Amino acid sequence: MVLSGIMVKMGLYGILRWLAPVLPVGTYMWGDTVSALCITGMIYASLIALRQDDLKRLVAYSSIAHIGLMCLAIFATTVSGLQGVMIQLFNHGINIIGLWIVVYLIEKQFHTRKISELGGVAQKAPVLTAMLVILTLANIGLPLTNGFIGEFLMFNGIYGSKATVYNVVFVVTAGITIILSAVYMLNMVQRVFYGPTNALTEKTVDIRLNEKIILGFIVVLIVWIGVYPEPLFHLTRNAVDSVLTKMYFKP
Repeated sequence: MVLSGIMVKMGLYGILRWLAPVLPVGTYMWGDTVSALCITGMIYASLIALRQDDLKRLVAYSSIAHIGLMCLAIFATTVSGLQGVMIQLFNHGINIIGLWIVVYLIEKQFHTRKISELGGVAQKAPVLTAMLVILTLANIGLPLTNGFIGEFLMFNGIYGSKATVYNVVFVVTAGITIILSAVYMLNMVQRVFYGPTNALTEKTVDIRLNEKIILGFIVVLIVWIGVYPEPLFHLTRNAVDSVLTKMYFKP
């Protein structure tokens, strides 16, 4: 949870805090190269996630794909893109920590993380299932969830970028990872939580009250930010203007 929810953002923070403001010319000159690497990493991580039978690995590779999109949006050098990055840094932390909590609860109860060994959990644990479905939809970026706000702003910023002539190509190829994300996340939900129970899951018990409160708080944040993200816009606006002022380079 600490690695995916917090520490993985340190690389992006380093780009925003030091690399781009201190070396704006280099950031501009190498922007297309870094953007191409971001796209490659996003698609590669998404394809690996499609093949995973381990819940932890699936969530981890999903996180890598989302970080790649944020890095791509930074090098777009637009107000919309950078604001989307800062909002998504927060949103990704919420969503990924929620997913890790669910994976932990599953592993604690069934002593396995293998998707192929599970099934039918929804019949015995409806609350856990509802929480995971909301977390999954937020991770995919469904409208009215927090994931949609950040991703929409980032894609808008990448498309409107004047720092590259390949903005349309970047948007289209990055969009492929959104489709792949929906495929592997929804496939995981279907295989683990729906269908018939088996010998391992037939005695499933639902989550306890304290676990419901923790996941419920995360779900409330997901919906609240998805419906009313204005406070985050105000919170990040000055920081976005400051970063753009320092990194703006006109060739």
